[in-house]
Amino acid sequence: MNISNLTKRLVLPVMLILLAGVGAAAQDDAITFTAQAPKAVVVGERFRISYKINANGAKEFRAPDMKSINILSGPNTSSQFSQQIINGKSTQSVSVTYTYVAVATEEGDVQLDGATISVGNKQYTSNKLTINVLPQDQPQASQAAQSSQGQGSGQSSQRSQSQASSAQSGADELFMLATVDKTTVYEQEALLLTFKVYALPSVDLSSLGTKMPDLKNFHVQEVELPNQKEFQLEHYNGRNYKTIVWMQYVLFPQHSGELEIPVTEFEAVVRQRVENRSEDIFDMFFNPTRYVEVKKTLPTRSIKINVKPLPQGKTGSFYGGVGDFNISSTISSTDVTANDAVTVRVILSGTGNLKLVKTPEIKFPQDFDIYDPKVENKYTIKNGRQTGNKVYEYLIIPRHSGQYTIPSLEFQYFDPKSGTYKVTRTDEYTLNVAKGQGGDSQTSVAYVNKEDLKFVGQDVRFHSTPASLRSGKGGFYGSMQFYLCLAAPLLILLVLVAISRKRIADSANTVKVRAGKANSVATRRLKVARKLMKENRKNEFYDEMMRALSGYMGDKLSIPTAELSKDRIGETLRTRKVSDDTVKQVIGLMDDCEFARYAPGDESGKMDRLYEQAVAVIGQIENSIK
Repeated sequence: MNISNLTKRLVLPVMLILLAGVGAAAQDDAITFTAQAPKAVVVGERFRISYKINANGAKEFRAPDMKSINILSGPNTSSQFSQQIINGKSTQSVSVTYTYVAVATEEGDVQLDGATISVGNKQYTSNKLTINVLPQDQPQASQAAQSSQGQGSGQSSQRSQSQASSAQSGADELFMLATVDKTTVYEQEALLLTFKVYALPSVDLSSLGTKMPDLKNFHVQEVELPNQKEFQLEHYNGRNYKTIVWMQYVLFPQHSGELEIPVTEFEAVVRQRVENRSEDIFDMFFNPTRYVEVKKTLPTRSIKINVKPLPQGKTGSFYGGVGDFNISSTISSTDVTANDAVTVRVILSGTGNLKLVKTPEIKFPQDFDIYDPKVENKYTIKNGRQTGNKVYEYLIIPRHSGQYTIPSLEFQYFDPKSGTYKVTRTDEYTLNVAKGQGGDSQTSVAYVNKEDLKFVGQDVRFHSTPASLRSGKGGFYGSMQFYLCLAAPLLILLVLVAISRKRIADSANTVKVRAGKANSVATRRLKVARKLMKENRKNEFYDEMMRALSGYMGDKLSIPTAELSKDRIGETLRTRKVSDDTVKQVIGLMDDCEFARYAPGDESGKMDRLYEQAVAVIGQIENSIK
């Protein structure tokens, strides 16, 4: 057998096997098996645990051990199938969900391992779950005291206790709490300030006004929080609240002593359900209750912060760093010629008051040209702390040949955890500088920061040219050019006035304006129709096509909307010397748009064909009617 024929026969099966393997690998990568459950639940209340896989043919589902909670029902299986057709291409998605209805009997953290399931010959494991089980609400002391009252108590006493209980309940149902992670810190040591709103599940919080607290004694860095905030369940003072972390700030106290985070007020809007007391009997019957919005002020408590001064022991290498740091450095080259630019990069990394650290000073040799360092900040707020690195770029230029030493940079910082000063150092470099061409005074070459460097020893060059004097006769004053320059502004003004009048006259002619803008208006409508076509929104597409065509014809041919018909459009086009073929295409296109929305068939292909015809017809009319 011919080897070339054998090769051709083997190519197609091998390619099919490879494509099948790639498709299976891609499908495996697309399969996800996830577990979901509330982060916090209350003892005795029902909640759901769900396991979802986005694949068809799943089998052998095995849930983890759930001995720590009671399963009321499950697994309840549900499947979802969806199909989309976009531009003739069909996509499908399948998902299967296994749901348990459970109840927790004991408070504490419940740990659930991942569930397992098989798809084909491969087994998948879901993520683990941690559920915080909270205790039930404790009865309020005021309610217990009121229920223990004997029948011999006076009516006025019961009323006063009821009012006190109601006021206490109102204060406890919605409030803002300000907390810090520590109240005793060193100067420049970071602390985290958190504003969290607490609301009972029955409270319908509509909005909450954000207000920046007055923190004049601190350097403030705001923590970026998600825009979409979600309520979390939390047990606080014997009650279960839905809570949201509303704002967070990292604070750096600027001086020692007792500092105060003052009271901060937030404006909340709550929707409350009230009885409908309308005089309209039908309104009262069909709407017995209604909602009103009530504004409430949520003040926080003030917080005292004890700021300790930094202890003795600072040296000249202390640049204000408080935290945990490390310093390192690199050099662009250690073997250069005179007047070459050298870059020394110093990287300060760690956690602490990075933004407030001053620029360290390196003691370079005296005959070096030294430029101000370039500082680049690469820090962020993570876990309530400022962490990352700060990069200092020093540009130096040795002007003379020789061997020089760039000393190690010593960086001293204060570690608040140990309460002591610590030192970290960079490497020491030996710089070998060779003579450049023409000696040590040369034009400097390019530098990584691309700054313009000047000549050394040749900054000023004297240059002379032969000069001659001439008579001042025949000057500009009184010449023809002088009078032309005087008349030019008047001529320009007259031209501008003429152009302005012409534009005003054209704007007054509404028919001409409509005709001139007909093409641009139709183009915008066709763009909207094309977007609807891509989204496979059939009815909206044909409606927009009709609006584009009829609107264009009305504007271009100056036909009033009340008289806009296909016969009138055809007659007007013929009078404007448009070809019969184009007129037939316009009428046929409008008929197709009217009936296509109700006709079965290939919708995507039909919409695309009608769209292309509309663009072509409008272009033909534009070329025919100038």
